[in-house]
Amino acid sequence: MESNTSILNTYGRLPISFEKGSGVWLFDKQGNRYLDALAGVAVNTVGHTHPVLIEGLKNQLDCFIHVSNYVNIKEQENLSSKLTALTGLDAVFFSNSGCEANEAAIKFARLYAHSHGIQSPEIIVMEQSFHGRTMATLSATGNRKVQAGFEPLLKGFIRVPFDDLDSVKKIAEQNKNVVAIFVEPIQGEGGVRLPENLNLYLNELKNICEQNNWLLMLDEVQTGIGRTGKLYAYQYSDIKPDVLTSAKGLGSGVPIGATLVNNKITNIIKPGQHGSTFGGNPLACSAGCLTLDIIQSENLLLNATIQGAKIAHELRTNLKNLIAVQDVRHLGLMIGIELNQNCTELMTTGLKHGLLISVTSGNVIRIVPPLVINDNESDFLVAKLTLLIKEFIGSK
Repeated sequence: MESNTSILNTYGRLPISFEKGSGVWLFDKQGNRYLDALAGVAVNTVGHTHPVLIEGLKNQLDCFIHVSNYVNIKEQENLSSKLTALTGLDAVFFSNSGCEANEAAIKFARLYAHSHGIQSPEIIVMEQSFHGRTMATLSATGNRKVQAGFEPLLKGFIRVPFDDLDSVKKIAEQNKNVVAIFVEPIQGEGGVRLPENLNLYLNELKNICEQNNWLLMLDEVQTGIGRTGKLYAYQYSDIKPDVLTSAKGLGSGVPIGATLVNNKITNIIKPGQHGSTFGGNPLACSAGCLTLDIIQSENLLLNATIQGAKIAHELRTNLKNLIAVQDVRHLGLMIGIELNQNCTELMTTGLKHGLLISVTSGNVIRIVPPLVINDNESDFLVAKLTLLIKEFIGSK
């Protein structure tokens, strides 16, 4: 397939394009179908062309797409009310993407620091993390590969190993400029890596933050909006974060980011200190409201839990005797299959089996299908993925 040479070469694209989608399926122009186990990188929460989503967006288009944040926006108020009610946080700042949501979180942490007289604030972040590609979020990210060539990075970040509480406690004893911990409950781009005990990890991080008057900021750009079987992964624990970022699946394909905060931020932020031209526009916020409504009406949190457990169990069973398969990790419909070798070529060869998948960290197959996936579709996914992996291993 010929590429459009007028598009900047920033993506290693697969040799395919699609004509339409329906549910978990994508179709090329020849009518061949592919199970979309990538879902736009955990974006298409309710699948493709969901009738309720499409009808709702059409209704919004008949009104208007965009007005400015100089006026009150009903759709923005509706979505913020839903999100604060569902999380227990106090207010929402809307942007256009996950990295913008995370950028806002970093700015809010610095504002919080200055309100407490800390002039050179530092934020604890994790190795192998991914927070985005703006300069601040790139600097917070724990992946040298994506940072290379963009130096000098911003200062103000202290890196520790993921799921290592002792390292965080040691910094708390030694550093008086720390103002926040910024962490993904599950590292998606880092290889679908879960803490050994998610509840314990988040509870202890929250305790450390409370003891030191820090903010606990959770990046749930990928784990949020039902991906793990809860609306947000932190809801598997007993805590509430001070700052929570959300994007990807929130708009089911319509770009939107959200930074949710508690009163530690609402008490210090003032008009003019942060903003976004397109953030919280009526179309994006309508998409967010529709997505949350569909999740609730179709019980998609339960479906994510059931289908995720089914897929992970069957993959473990099918692949258990393969030495090359190091691990199968999952929470809800966020599934990672770790191999002992680079397997990025599986993104291309997967197309021959009717699968659209991704590989992250070089050797982890990431499965993040739409939350509407059903039993038959899960069976298809497991069967094709098992065959794909066995053929790949057998060819080496």
